[in-house]
Amino acid sequence: MLAEEMTRTIAGMRIGMELQPYAALDPAALGAQLQEARKARRFTQQEVAEALGLARTTIVAMEKGERRVQQDELIRLAALFGREVHELIRQRPVRQGFSVLFRSLTARNEAEAAERDAYAIEFQRLCEDYLELEELCKAPLGRRYPPEYGVRGTPVERAAEDIASEERTRLGLGDGPVVHLRELLENDIGLRVFYMDLPSRTAGMFCYSDPLGGCIAVNARHPEDRCRWSLAHEFGHFLTERYNPDISVLPAGGRLSAREELADGFAKYFLLPSTGLSRRFTMLRRTNQDVITAADLLTLADYFQVSFEALLRRLEELRLLPGGTWERLQDAGFKVREAKSLIALSSGADLVDRELLPARYKYLAVEAFERAELTEGQLARYLRTDRLTARGVVQKLGERADLSASGEAGVLEIDFSQPITATTA
Repeated sequence: MLAEEMTRTIAGMRIGMELQPYAALDPAALGAQLQEARKARRFTQQEVAEALGLARTTIVAMEKGERRVQQDELIRLAALFGREVHELIRQRPVRQGFSVLFRSLTARNEAEAAERDAYAIEFQRLCEDYLELEELCKAPLGRRYPPEYGVRGTPVERAAEDIASEERTRLGLGDGPVVHLRELLENDIGLRVFYMDLPSRTAGMFCYSDPLGGCIAVNARHPEDRCRWSLAHEFGHFLTERYNPDISVLPAGGRLSAREELADGFAKYFLLPSTGLSRRFTMLRRTNQDVITAADLLTLADYFQVSFEALLRRLEELRLLPGGTWERLQDAGFKVREAKSLIALSSGADLVDRELLPARYKYLAVEAFERAELTEGQLARYLRTDRLTARGVVQKLGERADLSASGEAGVLEIDFSQPITATTA
């Protein structure tokens, strides 16, 4: 089955100049690339061997760099892994793989570990592609990282609130809701944020390396309020344990570890600051003459862009609602989604930019293409799409609707390479 798929793919592959650097390629570097590509597709060495008509020991030797890969084998491997040849032979700086870093985190079984490795490899590829686009366009992502916060000797809850308060102050957020969290973390701090289709139990992933910086992946399949919480949670790991990778899974009962409790506490205080939430709740109570309804609380949760449950539990902590309010509503059969629809509140699905790639990443890809630094095929690969869709992205990002001085509608073409701050004589 794999061999048939590979044969169909080879026919449409472009190789041309891509094999020119083949002779000078380090076998060990190529072997590492092949291993990464195989794991990303979740193929075993035996499956690859059968697809190529080789012995498994030959594949092992290839991946270890002990046996040089022949050109025809390389073409077939690229087709099998759904990659272009140049992706496998291009020289990249040697970096420790995210999948290796995540090995310190436990998995329930081998299948889950293999699945985790596949997503970790794609996560790293996205981050490395982002960095390569920046290098092509000579536009590095500014890093405005604070020093790691020390928490030793401080109770977890207090440390979480103190760090959240300091970050809000540093970022000039006041005590109101955090709007456009994804853009804030990328533009104001310099983190790389992707929305990936992760396994249902996985809420998010965080990893850091000096070349790539802080990198976060959030599960795009989850509701918007869950995505925001996961994003803030992984941000908390970046602030307190920069060199310790994290894979956040949805709580399944039981007590969280101290590091997970700290990150979750940070998310709570960062998204729902005590002073801002208390003030807003007090305003609601005064307006309604001390009568607070479920509709009021749903609106308040929407204002802070958090889940209804997270809001109620936070209000209970602040003693603004009686303890157990959330459980009592659940026991009474209260349905959050139905209640939101009744008062015309969004369910959250349409509030998030659920694009895999950040906007800045896509603009850089288009700029590199316009500069002829990328072929159309390479552009499609960077954008994780086909060539036709890639052309549409170029047209969409390269042009904007414009209205002339005479009032005629037209199209304004944008030159992304044109300096904005250049002075004229």
